[in-house]
Amino acid sequence: MYYIVYGLLYAVSLLPLWLLYGIGDLIRVLLFRVFGYRRNVVRGNLAIAFPEKSAAEREKIRSDFEHQFVDTFIETIKLFSAGKGFIMNRVTGNFHVLNELYNGGLVRAQVHMGHNFNWEMLNLAYPYYFRYTLLAVYMPLQNKVMNRVFLKLRSRTGNVMLPATDMRKAMLPHRSSHFLVGLVADQVPGNMDKAWWLNFFGVPTPFVSGPEKGAAAGNLPVIFAHAYRVRRGHYYLYLEVASEAPHDLPKGTLTRQYRDFLERVMRENPGGWLWSHRRWKKKWDSAYTAQWIDNTPPPL
Repeated sequence: MYYIVYGLLYAVSLLPLWLLYGIGDLIRVLLFRVFGYRRNVVRGNLAIAFPEKSAAEREKIRSDFEHQFVDTFIETIKLFSAGKGFIMNRVTGNFHVLNELYNGGLVRAQVHMGHNFNWEMLNLAYPYYFRYTLLAVYMPLQNKVMNRVFLKLRSRTGNVMLPATDMRKAMLPHRSSHFLVGLVADQVPGNMDKAWWLNFFGVPTPFVSGPEKGAAAGNLPVIFAHAYRVRRGHYYLYLEVASEAPHDLPKGTLTRQYRDFLERVMRENPGGWLWSHRRWKKKWDSAYTAQWIDNTPPPL
């Protein structure tokens, strides 16, 4: 079944991108207008993040999100056969930020990125611009066939995929290499006992503590990353050094910095984030008071 699915996706990817976008426009109408895919989740998230905006302004962001969501799906299919030139022509950025760390002798680092479009294209573009080996942490899909398909896609330009379920063991063969650990660090924590709580767009929200703890334990320089869509199918990767010595930071500092970074780039680029993700589904409870890391007092 794997070969059938991969072969079909590869065959479809050979179609011209303009034609694939046309198919995507039809899919978008069906998915969001006819079937109303996660409409209430998206509207609810936008109301939480942007209460100061009018309903019309939030609907405009929702429409932009829907376009980028489907375009990412279409572009991801195209990536099954896309060559180096196709990808490099569509991804630019301030790459020197990371390359200067490498050239300065920092052999290992960590990058934190959110669920913003198009992370699949950025993942494949990475080896063309940087010398670190990218160890990209991912959550395995429940469907074994699709998990294998996406592992093949995401590693086709040379990246190493590390399952979040057994990341430490998967890292062992690469411990002597010059690597960059890539983390999508804005997801809902799977283990609430280990989560850290702080305000996110003014709402108490759990964050995964692993990215900060891992960076501090290995004293790995941390870079925050965000992709801005320049135009359809073209992206600018923005990189920002958060800390070159996270081991020296007080507990929670790096996570608060990442929260602030996320809020800033999401306000600048609101349509580019995965608003269908139920980011605020976990509700604050006073039982989590010991896990509160914000500078402001925890809710009563």
